[in-house]
Amino acid sequence: MIAKPYLLTAVEVLNLLKSNTITVEEYVSSLLERIQERDSIVKAWTYLDPAFVLSQARALDQIPQDQRGPLHGLAIGVKDIMNTKDMPTQFGSPIYKGNQPGFDSSAVAILRAAGALIFGKTTTTEFTVTNSGGGNFGPNTTNPHDPHRTPGGSSAGSAAAVADLQVTVSLGAQTGGSIIRPASFNGVYAMKPTYNAISPEGQKPFAPTFDTFGFFARSVEDLQLLADVFGLKDDEVPRDIPLKQVKVALIETPMWPLAGSGTREAMDAAAAILRDNDVQVEKVDFPSEVNDFDNLKRVQKIITAGEAQTAFLREYRMNKTNLSPEVRGIVENTYNHTHKDMVDASDTYARVRRTINKLAENYSFILTPSAVDEAPLGLDDMGSAAFNTHWTGFHMPVINVPGFYGAHGMPISLSLVAPRYHDQHLLKMSKVFRELLDRGDLKVQI
Repeated sequence: MIAKPYLLTAVEVLNLLKSNTITVEEYVSSLLERIQERDSIVKAWTYLDPAFVLSQARALDQIPQDQRGPLHGLAIGVKDIMNTKDMPTQFGSPIYKGNQPGFDSSAVAILRAAGALIFGKTTTTEFTVTNSGGGNFGPNTTNPHDPHRTPGGSSAGSAAAVADLQVTVSLGAQTGGSIIRPASFNGVYAMKPTYNAISPEGQKPFAPTFDTFGFFARSVEDLQLLADVFGLKDDEVPRDIPLKQVKVALIETPMWPLAGSGTREAMDAAAAILRDNDVQVEKVDFPSEVNDFDNLKRVQKIITAGEAQTAFLREYRMNKTNLSPEVRGIVENTYNHTHKDMVDASDTYARVRRTINKLAENYSFILTPSAVDEAPLGLDDMGSAAFNTHWTGFHMPVINVPGFYGAHGMPISLSLVAPRYHDQHLLKMSKVFRELLDRGDLKVQI
């Protein structure tokens, strides 16, 4: 038996399960022991039933080898905004305490059909509203690298559980930066695929033209496993590109004035490593119509808040006194946006989406910040999505690659971005980028 299966990546676990070197029960028992040791500190789970997990593991071990799926036995944490037919789905909100849906979300059903073990529900801010964390309206999940710092939101538990080796992979969702930012704060890999490339059916909406399903893992190869199970395909099979032909756009974005020293140093270090390996690196600005910090932020806020106003109306009418002030403020339109503002903002963003996508087609990938800096101190401030929301709204795939550290020794990552429906190409480029970082003697977090 392997001494500590909880240390393994998804690829390593599946190889051992396939060769019958370990059983699913042995593997998940190791995860449960890790959680028992660390849960009082990290607090990544909103629902976890160890007895039920073990019963599922034993049932999976009884499946004949020739009937096992591609993810047979792999433990997956599920963000608590996604329906699970055998576990409560509470959306991080007290008004849904004990809510039990009768069906799985589309993503959970696909994973279950592939043989995955749906392990438990991970913490989230209320309805994924980013800074409704802490206190009565959000999770008390901590960053495994420093329990005095936030893991980021809204996919707090999913990122922290993977970072703390409590589960092998996990699911998240992003409207602003709810996958990529916590992945950076916790030093794990994450993928936000092309918008709607994976169905969000069965998960709570926030702003439907931004909401995107995604996942966390311990390696690019683990991301690849999930991308393949979810059927992510490019129109053309990605080809190997010699390093001298790789062309990278270094995009600081209009939000660059917010960048902390750790992110600035990470961008400089990554650019230097790429150039040292004969990769072409070109600093590129956003097109003029979106290269203004205040205007870009304003347009994004109009769309996301306007759509969220509709998405949260039911809960507001049901039980507004038990909603967080942030959610109530959205429904009450404290931003004073008009319908004309929504139309103008949506039309503007549609034009910009096409422009940015065409820009990205000229490069092998875009290299850009994942977060303002390392995770902030405290649990109430889950960090800013300033470097994430635009890519989410542009519907482009993003992969977070860890490997850097800030002034306080906390993880910092960078994002790779590609044109829409170039998800497999982006995975290939992320592997190349990771290998180049390793040549530069940078240490990945896990």
